[in-house]
Parts: sequence; C-alpha cells; structure tokens
Amino acid sequence: MKSFKNKVAAITGAASGMGRTLAVELASRGCHLALSDVNEADLAKTAELAGVHGVKVTIAKLDVAKRDDVFAWADQVARDHGRVNLIFNNAGVSLTVPVESCKISDFEWIMGINFWGVVHGTQAFLPHLKASGDGHIINTSSLFGLMSIPSQGTYNASKFAVRGYTECLRMELEMEGASVSATCVHPGGIATNIALAGKIDPAMEKVTGVSVEQQKRRANKMINTTTAQSAALQILAAVEKNQRRVLVGPDAKFLDKLVRLLGASYQSHVIRYVKRMNKPRQPVRATS
Repeated sequence: MKSFKNKVAAITGAASGMGRTLAVELASRGCHLALSDVNEADLAKTAELAGVHGVKVTIAKLDVAKRDDVFAWADQVARDHGRVNLIFNNAGVSLTVPVESCKISDFEWIMGINFWGVVHGTQAFLPHLKASGDGHIINTSSLFGLMSIPSQGTYNASKFAVRGYTECLRMELEMEGASVSATCVHPGGIATNIALAGKIDPAMEKVTGVSVEQQKRRANKMINTTTAQSAALQILAAVEKNQRRVLVGPDAKFLDKLVRLLGASYQSHVIRYVKRMNKPRQPVRATS
C-alpha cells in the first residue's frame, strides 16, 4: 500500500496509546477511520483529535473477545464507509502472574483479547479487504512474541500465538495471489498505559518483594523507551513497504538479534536479569 489517502482504516484499541496515535497520524494523511474500544469516553476523544483533519470518523464500543460483535462491527464499517482497506488489530492487555498460580479465567481473559481478538478481527474484515482490491492486515504481537520472560507466561503465549498466526496468514495470502497482505508488529517498550492498566496477580508480591502498585509503576517506567508517535510512524512505514514483520523500538531490535544469536541460551541471561531486578534493595545509610 503506497498511500493511505482516501483509504479506510479500522482500528481496535483506539482509545489510547498506539491505537490513538495511529488514528491521528492516518487522519493527517487523509485516511478515513472506523475506531473501536471498550472505553467510550477516551474513544470519543481520539475521534475528536482525528476529525480535525477533515476525514470521516466513526466509532463503536467493542470488546474484541466477542466474535459476533466484531463481525457485526466489520459489516457496519463497510456499510458506513463503502469499503475497508486496513484493519489494525491493535487492542491488547497485560497480565503478570506466575505460570503455576495463574487462574484459568485470567488466562482466558488475556487470550480472548490479545489472540482471539486478532483472529476475530482478521476473519471479520478479510472479505471486506479483498473486496476493496487493496487491503492490509496489521496484527500487533510484541517483543514478548519473540522472547519469553518470567511472570509473563500468559502474555507470551498470546503474543507468540499472534506471531505464528500472522506469519501463516501472510504466506497463505501470497500463495493465493490475494490483493491483501499482512504485517506482524513487534513493539518493544512503548510509552502507553498498558502496564498501569494491566493486571498483576497478588502472588507477584511474594516473588518481587514489592507491592502491586509499585510493580506497575516500575513496569511503566521500564517500557518508556519509544513514544507512541514514533511507534505509529514505524508501523505505517512498514505497511507502505509491505514488510512481513516490523520491530518497533531499539530494545525490540536489539533483543531480537540477541535471541537469534544465543538461541535458547538467552533464557539464562533473562533469569539473571530478573533476579537482579527482584533483589531487595538495601536502604541507603546516611553518613556523617
């Protein structure tokens, strides 16, 4: 896709973070928008920010884990806009919990949004993208779809699944000779509210020795590597170049190379890093 002007893009998780910045950037390039999120108030704010660029913007409250609702939204977008060229399956949540103590209900929750939301969005919009004659599917995985880290087993599972699903999708579309392509997005630390809004199991307090709120603040500080605006620009550039995969941020690029270089032995380095992070900090003593 060489240009976004006069195209129609649907974006899930558009109320904040990368979803919002993607919407505003696309609008500035003349792309019409169909935006969805569970947060109606912030979604309306995104629509207001994008609307100043003079493009058509429609919004819908949507839980991407609900398959029928996603399909209904896709059909509504096609009716409202006349066509759909792009679907950004961007909605995502985080969950920090040891594998052993993870509740199945929590595992189902994160997979419902992070993985099944991508599947629902892809299947619901694909017929419309094909009908447009120039379509693209952009699925958001993660740096943690390339490597694993302790306490992120459920998140890793969801993002590795997105990676495998999207890579298969891309190959099948190429074999078919379809007018639709697909790109898998692997963001590193992006300055969004996903860490603050995510779930942390109380069991993690025993593992880390700090409160849940402290863990959220620490995680939010750690992911503040790449701005959401920079991430949006990198993603859109990858779509224009029809890249199979885009690594967003210097941390994603570095750690991807490290994992490929070290193979499975990268896990030993991760273990040492996490142990240092969780080591109780000694109070600083005043000196006279």
